[in-house]
Amino acid sequence: MTIKRILCPTDLTAESDEALRYALALARAYDAKLIAYHCERANSDAEVVHSELKASFEQSLFNYLGPAELAAIDWQRVVEQGNDPGTAISEYAGDHGVDLIVMRSRRRPHRAALLGSTAEAVCRSAPCPVLVMHTDQRDWVNGSSHDITIKRVLVAYDFSDDSELALKSGLMFAQEYQAELHLLHVLPPSSLEETEISWFPLGKEDAYHKAARRLQKAVPAEAHLWCDIKHAVAEGQAYREILNYAEKNAIDLICIGAHGAGFASRALFGSNVDRVLRQAPCPVLVMRPLKPAMTLAYQAAELGAALTL
Repeated sequence: MTIKRILCPTDLTAESDEALRYALALARAYDAKLIAYHCERANSDAEVVHSELKASFEQSLFNYLGPAELAAIDWQRVVEQGNDPGTAISEYAGDHGVDLIVMRSRRRPHRAALLGSTAEAVCRSAPCPVLVMHTDQRDWVNGSSHDITIKRVLVAYDFSDDSELALKSGLMFAQEYQAELHLLHVLPPSSLEETEISWFPLGKEDAYHKAARRLQKAVPAEAHLWCDIKHAVAEGQAYREILNYAEKNAIDLICIGAHGAGFASRALFGSNVDRVLRQAPCPVLVMRPLKPAMTLAYQAAELGAALTL
């Protein structure tokens, strides 16, 4: 995972500024360009919007960095108009070669969960990984120095290609910050329709041991040289086990694949990824492979710009 361009959608409220704080810290840590993005309703007066929001953007950034620190960061503000912020964010990320989207999601009442959120919509359609946080969660960006302190990273691993992407990102963060790396695989709950003899002891034991062995093989041998790796196999509903494990082990960052087996099935009350996003006690990194069409479009645009210079 390469982080060179970070997109941070914001509605310029104190709540969404929390995501901006994380985006700034990551931009400094990885020497990446920060794009502060705001989507305004299409019926707004564009000139008035740009004039009013310019000062708001700068004030939001100054809340976290002084003028000298901010001048050392490559950043820009972008204001676009549209009636669907989720679509606008994903399209901008694809068109401009964004490597990571950092955004905040509000805790939603259970009755409103069916409607989803902008963050959930972006996680389902973005052409790149999405880091989502809430205000009431474990914080790993120092309030004064803005340094990043990640001690424990959890990877929800189901042996799919997308969970492999989550593992690579988890390894990257674990190596960068000398953090513990936790790999969790969740076995499906036992069916009540199965015969009693299928529950004990050999079948269940084999499933656990097989998953444990596969978890151990998933991590490159050299990773054990620079981080402490812990493996865990649980049984039950995937999202519940992920949340319980993160809470019990004081996890700072959850990495999860967007379309991994067992995580992506859409049901009436949303996918396991959506539920993790809504209830996680720490930031969640949803890993998505870059979409080739989007990437090529950005590369073509960059080449055209270079040729005109």
